[in-house]
Amino acid sequence: MHIALNAWFWNRPDTGSGQYIRNLTEGIISVAPQTRITLIAPQGWMIDAPPAVSVRYVPLRGRGQWAKLDFEQRGFPRAAGEAGADLAHVPYWAVPLASPVPVVVTIHDLIPLLLPAYRGSILARLYTALSAASARGAAAVITDSEASRQDVLRHLGLPPERVYALPLAAGHEYSPHPAGPADEAVRRKYGLPADYVLYLGGYDIRKNIETLLCAFTYVREGTDIPLVLGGRLPERITPRFADVRTLIDKYQLGGNVQLIGWVDEADKPALYRMASCFVFPSRYEGFGLPVLEAMACGTPVVAVNTSSLPEVVGGAGFLVEPDDARGMAGAVLAVLVQPEVAGDLRQKGLARAAGFSWERTARQAVAVYERAMS
Repeated sequence: MHIALNAWFWNRPDTGSGQYIRNLTEGIISVAPQTRITLIAPQGWMIDAPPAVSVRYVPLRGRGQWAKLDFEQRGFPRAAGEAGADLAHVPYWAVPLASPVPVVVTIHDLIPLLLPAYRGSILARLYTALSAASARGAAAVITDSEASRQDVLRHLGLPPERVYALPLAAGHEYSPHPAGPADEAVRRKYGLPADYVLYLGGYDIRKNIETLLCAFTYVREGTDIPLVLGGRLPERITPRFADVRTLIDKYQLGGNVQLIGWVDEADKPALYRMASCFVFPSRYEGFGLPVLEAMACGTPVVAVNTSSLPEVVGGAGFLVEPDDARGMAGAVLAVLVQPEVAGDLRQKGLARAAGFSWERTARQAVAVYERAMS
C-alpha cells in the first residue's frame, strides 16, 4: 500500500495539524513498515522526512491563502496520482473536490461550523463551505474523538460507516520522570514559582479563560499557590479573543496570576511535570490533547465535562460544568490541599494516558486506509 500525505503543516510542529502528521507518519513506519509513504509539499520547502519516507514537491501557484487553496485542490491530488499512490490522506479539513486516487481526510473539529465567532470573513466562510462539500466525496473521514464523529455525522450528513473516531496520543517525551537540571532550567527560563496551577493553551473565547480566572478568586481564599497562564496572548482584542490582562484586573488577581507567554514545544513536558495541577476549562475541543499530555506527565487534571474532554479524562480527573467557577475552584483546591486526592489522580491519570498511543492510532489508520481502498 502506498499512501500520499498532504504535508502542508509538516514544518509547523507548533500546530495541532503539524504534530498530527508527524506523529501519524512515525506511527505508521513503526507498525506497518511495508506501507510506502510519500509526503507531498510545496516546492522550495525543506521537509525533514524520516529515512523511510519519500518527498515529492509541487510548484506553488499564487500567493497567500490562494496558493494554499491551489495546492490543496490541484497540486496535492495531481502529485498523489503522479506518484502512483493508492490513497491520499489530507490530515486536516481540506479535501480536494476531485482526485485521481481515493482520499481520506482527518477532520479534527467543526469549530468554523459550530461556533459563530469562528466563522470569519466571507472568504473564510467560503473555504469552510468548500471543505464541507468536498468532505462528502471522501472515501473515509477520520476524527479525533467520538464527540467529533457525532458532530461530523450531524452537520455534514455523512454515512456512519465512512466516519471513524481515532484518538490522538501524547508523545513519548511526556512522562512523569523529572529531567533533573533540565527541568530546573525550564523553571528558571520562565521564572516559575516552586508550586503553581497551570493553564497552557490559547486565549480565544471557547477556551473559557474568564471562568478560570473567576474560579481563582475562590482558589486564592484557600491557598497562595498562583495560576500560571502559558501561551501567546492575542496581538489585538476582538470578539473572538479574551482580553486576559483586563480580566486579571477585573478579578483583582494581579498578585495571583503569572503570564509566561509563548512556551517552546521542548519545554512543555517539564512545565506540566512541575505543576501541582493542570486546569483546562475549554468549552469545545476536537480532542483536548493538553489534558492527555498533563496526565502522561503525572499531573492531576481539572477539566470541563463538554465535547470530547470526558472521553479523554475518563475517571482520571475532575470534570466540572464549564460555567461553574465555584465547582472548578473546589476541584483545584481539592488537588492542592489534599495530598491523597492529588496522589490518587496522578496514578489514575498515568494509567489513563497509557491507554493512548500513536502506534495504536497508526494501526487503526492503516485499517481505515485498507477499507477506503476497497
